[in-house]
Amino acid sequence: MRLQYKKAIVTGGGRGIGRAVALAFAREGADVAINYRSNDATAKEVVDEIRMLGRKAVALKADVGSYQDARSMVDQAVQELGGVDILVNNAGLSKPALLLKMDEETWDQVVDIHLKGTFNCTQAAANYMKENKYGKIINVISTAGLYGTMGQINYASAKAGVIGFTKSASRELARYGINVNAISMGIITTEMTDKIREDERLKEIYLSRIQLGRFGEPEEVAPAFVFLASEDARYITGQVLSVDGGYVG
Repeated sequence: MRLQYKKAIVTGGGRGIGRAVALAFAREGADVAINYRSNDATAKEVVDEIRMLGRKAVALKADVGSYQDARSMVDQAVQELGGVDILVNNAGLSKPALLLKMDEETWDQVVDIHLKGTFNCTQAAANYMKENKYGKIINVISTAGLYGTMGQINYASAKAGVIGFTKSASRELARYGINVNAISMGIITTEMTDKIREDERLKEIYLSRIQLGRFGEPEEVAPAFVFLASEDARYITGQVLSVDGGYVG
């Protein structure tokens, strides 16, 4: 087991990619704190599944876009699990609107969760990791952050910001034995991509950009997180790993 006895926090871990990553971590021996914002039932289901695998798990409700919520969530995770070795900044949401029609609230909601949330959780967790001279931080970005996308300038901007955050944080935290990397997702089968996958016109456009010719499944991207969280990736930091089926913007 590559993550035996490690303690992990996965934000947005109640469903989709976060759920798949949390379960993959548990199968590799990690105890996992599942952060969620609103859906108690799905978070509890993931916790139950992890416990069935023989690992410790806890569900922690918090809005990562809130500095105090994020800090309290990390503190509680450390208390419940006995530490934090791995942080996955996965929490997110989509609020589409064209640039000229987007209001301030729609911009703020998305940027707060994706970009500010990544800062909030990373700062809180890194303070613990620093003491142990060890840590693995994995930030989730998207092809939107690399290529841009129409109707989601808030989401694309936030994800592009996370790339810069990842590269800067890796420089600052390397001295403490903390690796910071990002994984860029393509179109993965989750609730967030329902509109793309169910609208025939959008589906055709996006499938034409994917070299493998299909959308990905959460279970197909989870192994990349296990790799970056493990000692196999101990000499990798400040990088963006694309797991997107060969997406061409």
